[in-house]
Amino acid sequence: MTARILDGKAIAADIRSEVAGRVRALSEHGVTPGLAAVLVGEDQASRIYVGAKHKACSDVGIRSEQVDLPAYVTEHELMATIRRLNRDPDIHGIIVQLPLPSHVHELEIQRTIAPEKDVDGLHPWNIGMMVRGEPTFQPATPYGIVELLLRSGIELEGAEVVVVGYGELVGAPLSMMLAQDSIRGNCTVTCTHVKTRNLGEHTLRADILVAAAGVPQLITPDMVKPGATVVDVGVHRTADGLVGDVQAAVAEVAGAMTPVPGGVGPMTVAMLLVNTVAAAESQAFAQ
Repeated sequence: MTARILDGKAIAADIRSEVAGRVRALSEHGVTPGLAAVLVGEDQASRIYVGAKHKACSDVGIRSEQVDLPAYVTEHELMATIRRLNRDPDIHGIIVQLPLPSHVHELEIQRTIAPEKDVDGLHPWNIGMMVRGEPTFQPATPYGIVELLLRSGIELEGAEVVVVGYGELVGAPLSMMLAQDSIRGNCTVTCTHVKTRNLGEHTLRADILVAAAGVPQLITPDMVKPGATVVDVGVHRTADGLVGDVQAAVAEVAGAMTPVPGGVGPMTVAMLLVNTVAAAESQAFAQ
């Protein structure tokens, strides 16, 4: 058996085309969606990620701007910058690229972003609404994973899902989304973490296995049920190139599998665009 590839690049391209259509519809009413990315410090990986987001915005007609702040910026100064963007009517979405310097409290920064402009879905209000199953901005990576599964024809209803890694950006919100009563859920979800005993006993039950532990090549072929769908969230730079949390040999056991790169990453950016255009639509309608 060789796993079917779940092509995140192709599906993300379809989503970007849909977003471009929504952007054109807004432009007919004099509205150009605007996204502001706040970047603190000189972390090169963060700059690459933000650059990819700017390019994606340009491709679909979203106006994007970058606010660069030094690593020594105070929490008060960063919050003042966010409040300025909150007041700017031409900015419909705001993201603050993580990680932040250790002297800055991430939660306080996330709380400062206006919930209606929080297109990363990290404001406590948006997280709370997501937990309740109410319409809101969903974190882009979990949102992208669910959309990738749906558009790839993977059956979610009743599926046994195991998420490896209880992180606040992927594992925790994804587990909640997949367990909810909706077309994007109705799964039976197990979320494992660093204290989970006998990890393989859990992963072998999974119809859908999501690896988001941040540990290179953690998932081996003997941990995967034959025919299972495997989603690899990890991206790690090694001497041999980019690898994920899943060993390449898993493709000989799994029924379907995301590649690294080209799987979850493009979907994350695509869903950020979806959130941004949705924010612009909502704010334009409110006005």
